[in-house]
Parts: sequence; structure tokens; C-alpha cells
Amino acid sequence: MLANDDLNLLIRAAQDAGQIALRHLKAGPTVWQKPDGQGPVTDADLEIDRMLHNVLRAARPDYGWLSEETRDTPDRLAHDRVFIIDPIDGTRAFAQGQQGFAHALAVVEHGLPTAAVVHLPVPDLTYYAARGQGAFLNGRAISAADRRAVTGARVLAPKSQFTPELWQGGVPLIAPHFRSSLAWRMALVAEGQFDAMLSLRPTWHWDIVAGALLIAEAGGKVSDGAGHNLLFNTSSPRSDGIIAAGAVMHDALINLRKPQRAG
Repeated sequence: MLANDDLNLLIRAAQDAGQIALRHLKAGPTVWQKPDGQGPVTDADLEIDRMLHNVLRAARPDYGWLSEETRDTPDRLAHDRVFIIDPIDGTRAFAQGQQGFAHALAVVEHGLPTAAVVHLPVPDLTYYAARGQGAFLNGRAISAADRRAVTGARVLAPKSQFTPELWQGGVPLIAPHFRSSLAWRMALVAEGQFDAMLSLRPTWHWDIVAGALLIAEAGGKVSDGAGHNLLFNTSSPRSDGIIAAGAVMHDALINLRKPQRAG
């Protein structure tokens, strides 16, 4: 493991979360819908959220807390360091018994991630990074792809992101792919398995913060959908979309994106 106490804490916690998820996956999780069309949640999401809160806050009581499955409060804004957690990213896939879900954990200091883990328990993949120390998968250093041409690039994104109204000069001629977990999509870009990932709609911080550090430490570039730098643990914990890729590919995609009208 890397020389970072927070990262090592996150890795152990993520692997413990994976054991809980596997137990529920074997038994068949109980699923219900959140209010206001916020999507599904399972008993596993909530059990993992409680476990992570208890373990991580016990180890770092002076850190704030932001999780998809915990009611948000402004208290976290008073902390220099904050845990940002998605107990299960890809809950729909998990609820359907699929393997493409992940646990995404990060520590953010003054708005920037310093340690991050994306753990997929079924294939037993653990991506991790600490600021200034590189990005790794199961102990092996990883790096983002350095592809320059957008045409033919392998891009992870929902089909809804490739409609003419979002792009200047028409939809780029890319090879679209999809994975249910946003955090996993970002990890795959950090690993160099895909050239880019994007979402041009508002995106929750807990979905992207761990992947943002992975990609940055793997030599890639990450921004919101308009090309602005990302800052986390803001009062509204959402970014205006996300584009992540190697540096040249990232800037090319930003230049192809059609500017959106304010409001």
C-alpha cells in the first residue's frame, strides 16, 4: 500500500463494504425506490453506509461526512477534511444481481481529493490513489491512455450524451460504451482501458470524487462538462457534468461540446 494513512484506512473499509455487498447479493437484496424519483436503494446500501460511517468517523472524528445514503447537513462545510462516500455506486445493477457495482470512497481536503478508492468486490478489483503518489489497481501502477484523435475513441457514457444538441458540428464519431457505475467508468479511464468518459448533466460528488483523483494521478485530466476545474465538498455537492480523459483527448472533447445557455 502507499504511504498514506487515510488511503490505507479507505482500502480496508472498502473491502469490508464488499463483503457486506456480496452477502446481500447472494441472498438477494431488498429494493425500494427513494422519494422524488431519486432511484433505487437497497438494504445493502444502508448497511454499508452505517458501517462506513461508524468505522471511518471512529478513526477520524475530526473529519466531516458526505454520503449518498446519509442526510446531508451543512456541518461538513466547517471541516478541513471530509469523507465523501458512495456506499454502492451502480445500485440498479446491484439490485438486479449484476456484477458492475462499486464502492467509492474518498478523503477531500479543502475541496481537493487526497486519497481515493474504487472497489469492485465481484471481480475483486481495487483501484486506489493518493495525491502525488500515482494510481494503482491491485498493486499495479496504472496510467490513462494518451490517444489524441476523437474519431474512433472508446468513450464511456450513456447514449443520451450523444445527441446533436449537445455537440458542435454534430455528434463526434466515437465508439460508445457503458458501465453502470460512474466510479467504475472513471477507474477504467484511469487504467487506460477506455479513452474517455463523460456525463454532460449535473453529477453528484460522491459518484466522481474518487475517480477524479484516480484519473489525475494516472496522468489524465478531469473537469466539469464546461472544462472548469472540479472542487468538492461545496455547499451544493454536484458538478456541472464531467469529462475525463488523457490531456489531449480531454481538451478536444471540451472544444467539441456545444456551450450550454445559462439558466
